[in-house]
Amino acid sequence: MFSLQRLLGKDQRFFDLLEAGAEEARQSVKALVELLRLPAKDRVLDEFVLRRRQEKRIAEEISAEVCRTFVTPLEREDIEALSSALYKIPRTIEKFSERMLLSQCLFNGADFSKQTRVLTQTIDVLCTMVGQLRHNPRLERIKEQNDRLQYFEQEADQLILLLLQELYSGKYQPLQVIALRDLYELLEHVIDRCRDCGNIVFRIILKNS
Repeated sequence: MFSLQRLLGKDQRFFDLLEAGAEEARQSVKALVELLRLPAKDRVLDEFVLRRRQEKRIAEEISAEVCRTFVTPLEREDIEALSSALYKIPRTIEKFSERMLLSQCLFNGADFSKQTRVLTQTIDVLCTMVGQLRHNPRLERIKEQNDRLQYFEQEADQLILLLLQELYSGKYQPLQVIALRDLYELLEHVIDRCRDCGNIVFRIILKNS
């Protein structure tokens, strides 16, 4: 059925989809936290594959909506940039989980809790920012939240330096160093992806303020 509202971009569909994408990213983070709590023998990738596929489906739906809608509520390139950036979060988490399961025999008992704590805080702020897009929030509020994302990203940078310092202390075998460094860097990349999404949201609000 022809919809003038959709044609003119007056409905809330884009915001619904972007919020759904942010929530899929948050669920990926929650699944990662749960995975790390499980015994090695019980760890599987099913949940991460599902979240990445769901995020991809949302991204494809957003692209289709952009093509079908004559006037969008946000600039088309901004909608697709945010959608693409959100998709990279569960994709990177899935990659971390794959690498971890492949190499977990090398580092039984390794502690990722400090990084996942920062990641959980980061994704919660990001979801809040994405959820505010439909309400055209004040620039100052979004800037404050984006500054928090920058702070978390800097905290993650400092944390990985400490972890690498410990890793290069001589206590670990060469294969352990390679495997753990790879995992530390992938977790940092997830936090970087969240920061990238926050920068896009801030840029959108800045353009429309």
